[in-house]
Amino acid sequence: MTTISLGHLRNALHAGCASAVARVLDAHEVEVEFVDADADEVTGLLEEGAIDLLVSAWLPRDAELLQHGMRVLGTLYRPVYGWASFDALPPLAEISAADGLETVIVGRSDAAQAQSLLADLPGISGLAQTVCDDDALYETVQTARSVGKRALVFLAQPHALFNDDAFQAVIDPRLSEEMEASLLVREAVAACADQDMLDELSEMTLGNKVMSALDYAIQVDGMDPEEAAEAWQRGRLVSR
Repeated sequence: MTTISLGHLRNALHAGCASAVARVLDAHEVEVEFVDADADEVTGLLEEGAIDLLVSAWLPRDAELLQHGMRVLGTLYRPVYGWASFDALPPLAEISAADGLETVIVGRSDAAQAQSLLADLPGISGLAQTVCDDDALYETVQTARSVGKRALVFLAQPHALFNDDAFQAVIDPRLSEEMEASLLVREAVAACADQDMLDELSEMTLGNKVMSALDYAIQVDGMDPEEAAEAWQRGRLVSR
């Protein structure tokens, strides 16, 4: 096999992850054709056979993607939804007016989930919500921080914001379950691919910290995904 179509969601986090995976394929002299897509396009592309290797599916959330001739090939990192802040805060259920929170910030695609989770917490359910485009979340949170606005953020980790050790999770026991960000490979492709390459991919681990650093390098430092992946491979990605 000389060419593989490598699919990923059209955002910095997944583009960086795909470029890191592509470096393994390159080492096995496989040409990579990137296929980027919005979330609602992925199922159709898999059904058409347009994606040989998907980076990545968040399981069990995305388990239905396995119905399209795909199987799991290793776990790259472990995403988890939750709350976080640059301000020291108690567990979510214990937050009160005394903590001085001024807003809840959330990306548009996660706004309904955040609102549902806040509904039965009288200490913060009445807070104003700042809903922004998903790709503007980093900038929105940092803008609030720069003017001293105390904000609670709902998001999935890894994320560029977590590349700063000052950005810390706020405990909510309802959101403690990690997912597995897994590579999915088309069964027909796996049947004729180099087994050493498949073994290396199945054992590949990036982890949430590296993924947050990749996201930061692309979103904030302005690297393209391939540059960020090279920096990771050379050990030059660092936390801020």
